[in-house]
Amino acid sequence: MRFSPSRSGGQAATLCRAEGRDARAAGDEGQKIVEHAPISMGLEAQITEGGDHRFFAGWRSDPFFFDRRGAINNLQFTGADFFADKNVCSMVLEVPNSALPPKAIRLWHRTLLPSNGSGESWVQVERGARPLQLFIVLGLSTEESHAYITGEPANDARFIPAFAHALERTGGYAPEEAMRIAKAMLPEMLFYDPLHQARFPVNGRTLTDDAADSFIAVLTNGKVTRDGVGPHRDLLTEFPYLGAPHKA
Repeated sequence: MRFSPSRSGGQAATLCRAEGRDARAAGDEGQKIVEHAPISMGLEAQITEGGDHRFFAGWRSDPFFFDRRGAINNLQFTGADFFADKNVCSMVLEVPNSALPPKAIRLWHRTLLPSNGSGESWVQVERGARPLQLFIVLGLSTEESHAYITGEPANDARFIPAFAHALERTGGYAPEEAMRIAKAMLPEMLFYDPLHQARFPVNGRTLTDDAADSFIAVLTNGKVTRDGVGPHRDLLTEFPYLGAPHKA
């Protein structure tokens, strides 16, 4: 997805499907699926269709649920959902199973920004796949953290020792167990098999899966298992699935 600069309060996106060598490039190579898709700035969701794909980008009610203040207060959770009244600039893409390989796949995302303002060259400023895994990354050294965020899963093996060390500190894991879990967390990709029901952490992730509880349990070696927060109730049953943005 490539987004145009914002002009007069408006913005548009182009969606491409890139494969092989094109997929490793840092531009917008590949087959164009959607062009000039409007970005929704208001309460109404503007949806664009491209063949059997549906695309939305714009402001919506943030579906993520987590006691963020409790997390930064030494995991002293109170069940207060930091995201309950927050909006988020969302990207929602619906892809038919026929457009995916007929087997389990692994997913990850990256965010690129123009390196010089021209859009001719790009720099990676974020990447990820699993919710909250950056918690561990932020505990790495500045050099390691930068290398992780600007890297890709194919090179994640180099971070296993640092992840294991972080797990030893946060969860009191024995070194061997910490190393085993770190290897399970890396490379950072989200496993998904379209032939089976989505359920985090074993197969993809739905908007109501409590990914935060799952991560906390791993991080603390089972000492803390819940933050006391549940899914939001403003989710839609139809595309783009996220509730309308909060008016405030």
